[in-house]
Amino acid sequence: MHPLYPDSKEIRIYQQLGRVTAKQLEPLDQLLLILPGQVPASVWKSLPEGQKLKAAMRRRSTDAVPALYTRLDNKKQTLVAAATLKADADAFEQLSRARKLVASATAEKAGSLGIAVVGFDDEAAAAIVENVVSAALATAFRLPAFKSDPPSEKIRSIRIVGLAEELDLDRVRAEANGNNLARWLTAMPPNKLDAAGYADLLRALAKEHGWKYKRYSVKELEKMGAGAFLAVAQGNDDDSASIVRLSYRPGAQSAKADLSLVGKGIIFDTGGTNLKPFQAMLDMHGDMQGSAVALGTLLAISELELPLAADAWLAITENRTGPTAYKSQDLIVAANGKTIQTIHTDAEGRMALADTLVFASREAPGLIVDYATLTGSCVNAITTRYCGVFTNRPEWHPRLKRTGQHCGERVWPFPIGKEFLEDLKSDVADLQQCSVKGTGDHILAGSFLAEFVEDDVPWIHMDLSAGNHKGGLGHVPTEVTGFGVRYTMSLVLDEKILESAD
Repeated sequence: MHPLYPDSKEIRIYQQLGRVTAKQLEPLDQLLLILPGQVPASVWKSLPEGQKLKAAMRRRSTDAVPALYTRLDNKKQTLVAAATLKADADAFEQLSRARKLVASATAEKAGSLGIAVVGFDDEAAAAIVENVVSAALATAFRLPAFKSDPPSEKIRSIRIVGLAEELDLDRVRAEANGNNLARWLTAMPPNKLDAAGYADLLRALAKEHGWKYKRYSVKELEKMGAGAFLAVAQGNDDDSASIVRLSYRPGAQSAKADLSLVGKGIIFDTGGTNLKPFQAMLDMHGDMQGSAVALGTLLAISELELPLAADAWLAITENRTGPTAYKSQDLIVAANGKTIQTIHTDAEGRMALADTLVFASREAPGLIVDYATLTGSCVNAITTRYCGVFTNRPEWHPRLKRTGQHCGERVWPFPIGKEFLEDLKSDVADLQQCSVKGTGDHILAGSFLAEFVEDDVPWIHMDLSAGNHKGGLGHVPTEVTGFGVRYTMSLVLDEKILESAD
């Protein structure tokens, strides 16, 4: 595998059906026990050493995580960490409590992690188990580390006990793999994952997974009129910038994409000529997270062998400062012929995405979803707990919110449209890149991008305000969250958004 690709072992998952027994628990190093808010006496009676566990739980708040922390009297002295869930707990609460519970149990040596959900009906128990497995797979994955003493493993295997029927966990695994890849790439140092190396990794992934790979170089993009993207790229001291298109086709290779995933891939963002201050620039190697989420989503779709044609369009460059970098008041011509008056060089993401959206929409896909760590304005509006979503199908707003509630990656819809372009009026061009005032910049950015989606192709823009959240978010334990992979899979598979795209 490519040296930039994570070298991680697949976590083995076993399932043992029926009543939880002492024999099933003997091989476990840790057991995660999920109980209802009010635990019936019958539940304690059904568990090995149930009365001991009940007594241990009395010593803690039932709302704490863990609500119970003790050891079984078996050869391995299995650590038991428990949490309670109310019957109406939504997906985000389930995932969040699962993350905290996994962390409490895996603070000691790596080993075999058990999961038992008891006291719920079969359907609810299955859903909770899937969410706990998602949290365990996210915790087990190791982000890039270059220490001389590498970090130890957290989890070697997972054993699910107590369910009535075996679960199909293929989707859980595929979403975890996609999220893990997105987080891995986002966390990579910028001198390790540079623009050329990124494109090379994508070529290797395409070969491994049978995707079609096409890299549009600077020279090709010049011929294609991609002035907005190239304005950002012109500050680079080489021609490593590119737009890469990856295509997954389960059927005819010539089929149009049902779904196009567009990602902002700014490998490092200095802010350009309008240079960022130190703290604002420190973590700008992660400004390519949108492209990583698009890639992770394509990976999940491919691993599940979904019967839909999907493309990923990744806009890969740096935003540098220097004598050749673009400047405020530069006049730029985008690929669709629209002229742009540059206002602030640190609003580079919308420039790189503009041409990429033109190229993606000209292929007439069924739906475009783009991902970008685009605006601080979105963070100011909804914090880093939610992501902002924008669409040229405003009637979808309830569906977009519902998808987030269902999968636990929560979003909040914002309006866009021609009325907001009043704030982007230019005396010398078709529109300004951004407003000098900066008010509502996330809405203005979304309205700007909508001008580059051709032929009224259905389109959703995700401003990844929750792409980084201190302490982790939902089931993900790291500050880099990889938000968007799970959401998009739910949008396609659960909300079935492609069936209503027209």
